[in-house]
Amino acid sequence: MPISKVGYNTGVIISNLKDFRMHANDFTQLIHEIGQRQALVKSYLAAPQNRISFTYKHLEDAVYSYINAGGKSLRPAVLMFCCGAVGGDEQIAIPAAAAVELYHTFTLVHDDIIDRDEMRRSVPTVHYDFARRARAELGMDDATADHYGLAIAILAGDMQQGWAASLLPDLYFHYGLPAELALVLVRELFRQVQITLINGETVDILQAETPVEQLNEQQVLDMLWQKTGSLYAFAGRAGAAIGLRLPTLEHPVVTAIGKFTGECGIAFQIQDDVLGVVGDQKRMGKPVGSDIREGKRTIIVLHSLERMSAAQRQFALSVLGNREASDSDIEEVVDLLDQTGGIQHARDLARHYVQDALEHLRILDDTPQKSLLRSWADFIIQRDL
Repeated sequence: MPISKVGYNTGVIISNLKDFRMHANDFTQLIHEIGQRQALVKSYLAAPQNRISFTYKHLEDAVYSYINAGGKSLRPAVLMFCCGAVGGDEQIAIPAAAAVELYHTFTLVHDDIIDRDEMRRSVPTVHYDFARRARAELGMDDATADHYGLAIAILAGDMQQGWAASLLPDLYFHYGLPAELALVLVRELFRQVQITLINGETVDILQAETPVEQLNEQQVLDMLWQKTGSLYAFAGRAGAAIGLRLPTLEHPVVTAIGKFTGECGIAFQIQDDVLGVVGDQKRMGKPVGSDIREGKRTIIVLHSLERMSAAQRQFALSVLGNREASDSDIEEVVDLLDQTGGIQHARDLARHYVQDALEHLRILDDTPQKSLLRSWADFIIQRDL
């Protein structure tokens, strides 16, 4: 569970962060290193022995839609960095990295259904795209086509999830790691992480319908841990266990790295919420302001509503969760969130999580991969996409 950050000293955080602010060269190197690992994962997934076969073209296109669209591939890269940071050969971690990428993709496909989003990674979301294709290619009426789009997206996510599970045994079959380790990772990902993540998704839905006065910041942070932090924690623990060739996730080094990646995962989601309000839509690849239309109770919103005047609060609440809200109303709410300090508060909170997370890396010797993990942590709070 996440550590409460209530009552932190912003000035101290910013001062301490000066020691690890990312320089332009570090950023360029990090993106290069992530890109290399992304290429390795894509190559692995494209290999004939790892591909899955389809009898229906629409389902195949749906499964590969987000994979082909790109994405940051941070989770598989972080898993491989963690493997190397404990002295392991990153190549042996590729099956697990690919599994995490597929698993994350499945959650995006289903999350987009829940949020009723129409864009992801600058392409139409799966459910939206295949509703469109059903109308254009199959001649379905609107209601039938919309249902078809939802069905294809659900099935595509199910397929991606099963594909992910099928790759983890390759750690044993192709790379000779302990068979027990592969079993432990399957159990952890498809029992503990999945239960935690889906519970978090459920809480996120319910929080959007809960009166804001009944929510507090810690409840939102708990939800962010479940939805995002838990999978990042798994990526860190899996990478470390693979690097150490241990058939357990309970080793102190594995635990410390999992805490590092998990806390960074919460910071990542907080920053994602910031970018969802003030980011560049073209760079983000999805509509900015959609969280406001969906009524999400983000850290930003909770902090700002407490500091608005009665009139400002009434207006903000009339827009929050209103899917028919105009762009000008969304812009006005964004201005209010900025003026009342919600955006800056979220940024500072993300920085605090990263600062705490970095303490867990002290257990590691200095290596290039440890430096990459530090750069990744800094990237989380500086990124604009």
